Amino acid sequence: MFNAFIAGASLLAGLYSPLALADAGHSHDAPASTASAPAIPRFAAVSELFEVVGTANGTQLALYLDRFADNAPVAGATLEVNVGEATVAMKEIAAGEFEGTLAQALPSGVTSVTVTVDAAGETDLLAGDFDVHAEAADEHAQRDWRALLPWGLAALGLAGGGLWLARRSGARRSAGGAA
Repeated sequence: MFNAFIAGASLLAGLYSPLALADAGHSHDAPASTASAPAIPRFAAVSELFEVVGTANGTQLALYLDRFADNAPVAGATLEVNVGEATVAMKEIAAGEFEGTLAQALPSGVTSVTVTVDAAGETDLLAGDFDVHAEAADEHAQRDWRALLPWGLAALGLAGGGLWLARRSGARRSAGGAA
């Protein structure tokens, strides 16, 4: 009986060992996706004089304006901003930082942005695009079935080993009764 148990355990180990799981940080598979909040839409535009980066968080628009030559914030600039067809009034809240409110959140797809900068007698036009993607599908709906495969094979191996042991012990009883 003990030999039958060892044989069943060896069978199970033989089935399961090629699928051995590594602990965290040692897997050779592609990293699992993690749940995260959707990214805030951004745009960037550069000219010979200025560079601007903008974010849209719902209806809140934030712009960061720097000089291209030395990346220094541009204080005291006047901005004329168009997002799609709408003009957005911007207010400077700190050197090179501006905020405004959109009439509505950005729609999915590409929305053009133009920023006219007037700073210390220098005027420039910068253009970019917000590229807004639809939110990703629910992480739980896309659960990776491969994570459950080793457990399914282990259960199958245990069931097969149990059947093999039951048949073997039944055959011994039959042979022992005839003798």
